[in-house]
Amino acid sequence: MDRLSNTVRPYAWGSTTAIPELLGVAPTGEPQAEMWMGAHPGAPSGTDRGALSELIDADPVRELGAAAVEKFGPRLPFLLKLLAAGAPLSLQVHPDLAQAKEGYDAEERAGIPMDAPSRNYKDANHKPELICALTPFDGLCGFREPTEAADLIAALDVDSLKPYVDLLHAHPEEAALREVLTAVLSADPQEMAATVTEAAAACERLGGGYATYASIAHHFPGDPGVIAAMLLNHVQLQPGEALFLGAGVPHAYLDGLGVEIMANSDNVLRCGLTPKHVDVPELLRIVRLEAADPGVLRPEASPTGEELYDTPIDEFRLSRYVLAPGAEPRDLSAHTPQILLCTAGGVTVGELTLTPGQSAFVPAGEKAEISGTGGGPGTVFRATVVV
Repeated sequence: MDRLSNTVRPYAWGSTTAIPELLGVAPTGEPQAEMWMGAHPGAPSGTDRGALSELIDADPVRELGAAAVEKFGPRLPFLLKLLAAGAPLSLQVHPDLAQAKEGYDAEERAGIPMDAPSRNYKDANHKPELICALTPFDGLCGFREPTEAADLIAALDVDSLKPYVDLLHAHPEEAALREVLTAVLSADPQEMAATVTEAAAACERLGGGYATYASIAHHFPGDPGVIAAMLLNHVQLQPGEALFLGAGVPHAYLDGLGVEIMANSDNVLRCGLTPKHVDVPELLRIVRLEAADPGVLRPEASPTGEELYDTPIDEFRLSRYVLAPGAEPRDLSAHTPQILLCTAGGVTVGELTLTPGQSAFVPAGEKAEISGTGGGPGTVFRATVVV
């Protein structure tokens, strides 16, 4: 198995302290948003044998196992991250497989350069995600009931928002959400900026649950995504709780530290809280215009000590172990590739010792026993695939 050296991405929305605190190192003063673990070509993890992506390219069956290669091709189909949000990420949705292929093929035929600001599809893959909170974690996930969104917006008492309130009360669910989201994102930018400014002041005045939207508006003054955010469920995860973000579900992370895992794709359709391109027609083709409970996940424990976050896709499988010092080692040997990430205490994986923020890649078929190192429980997240 291989100890991983991982790249930290300094995106502007990242926390300056959360990842350094987990790693036990001094903050640099710069945002540290995501630490990537995997073989994504944008920032593959390093090992003593070379970049993980190069190892897999050289011998995919040895590293990934024959079953995984047959099902997913000669690549690691997931990317594991530590994600530390110190400011809101963009409101966004991801396509399903068919939508991604159709969108990618259409943009290829149109000759849109891969680095063009208007490019929506960087690949032909879907991008389901799972975020598991390590600290209290705020996010937005899925649409509220339209009448609930109407009441939330009506309380702001902003004249220019009253037509949206009427629409949310007057139409069937899908039509209500479609009309309001379209109107918000297609409005005259100057008029919408004035509306958002007035709405943000009302949120400041009302406080309580409105403080979240005042904070979003502070980070994105005048952005129509501030109003779009009020159409979504506000979710507050406690450590150990998780959210699964399937295709078409609008979402945004607002604040907190978590372990994120996703299928390897860069396909994002944005719907606000961003200076980047917002393609409203394509967004409306992809987004699921239905109210839904966010579906907070809690791990399901097994007799082996594994706590599984159950999701309906095969590209990744995330679970965790909490290992008491002196307890019997757990055998995690598998015929699939694995990345193990320590997030608390200390754990041993074979001959490696991992402390918080450290990780290891376990090739398919490699023996992998884990145990606590003493001095308190050790927590390790296990990322693999379903074959």
